[in-house]
Amino acid sequence: MTYCISDIHGYYELFLRLMDKIKFGGGDTLYVLGDIVEKGPDSIRLAKLLFSMPNAVCIMGNHEYDFLKFCRGLMRATRDFDSVFTSLRAYFTDGELLDWETVDNFDLLPFYAETEDFIGVHAGMPVVDGKLTDPAEATCEQLVYDRRFKDPDVLPKGGKCVFFGHTPVRNLTGRDEILLYPRSESKRGSGDIRDYAKVHFDTGVFHSGVLGCIQMETCQTFYVKEEY
Repeated sequence: MTYCISDIHGYYELFLRLMDKIKFGGGDTLYVLGDIVEKGPDSIRLAKLLFSMPNAVCIMGNHEYDFLKFCRGLMRATRDFDSVFTSLRAYFTDGELLDWETVDNFDLLPFYAETEDFIGVHAGMPVVDGKLTDPAEATCEQLVYDRRFKDPDVLPKGGKCVFFGHTPVRNLTGRDEILLYPRSESKRGSGDIRDYAKVHFDTGVFHSGVLGCIQMETCQTFYVKEEY
């Protein structure tokens, strides 16, 4: 089975609970739409796990992008790599786990993922005259920072379904859930991902304690909630 998730934000234990709930295994594939890190307690622990999984496809989020900008700024300012590494480790709550291999893996993250049925970005894509443009033509900043694509009136006509996160769904609906936008009322509740124009994934885990994912073959959503 194929699954998609976004904005895990360092909630390592909650992520493991969700993977256990869906019985994620070696024959499955997981797409992670950025913002693996920050806000939660285990950013690097989670990143290292995901980077070690051959069946996890991770893309760049704004938090990874911001970290890389911070890293490059330090590297331009000094050749003292030991001091740079000390600052990079201080960037994360569990930064003592950071190594240069993980930094390199952040740097290698693509800005989007695409299959026959969907395009995955972190924040948004350009829409011109109601139609999606090629994600390769978007700027890196649009793909990781865009706040317009989330709006309900941005509903691309035709093209592939777009998966995205970045802004908590609760900011739109007041609910901590994955939000599916059908192409028409007759498609509402469909189990075919091609019947949706876009799917909004950010369950606002750092506010809500809720983490969710979707199974693409059925459009079924799964959730776990942090236990306080």
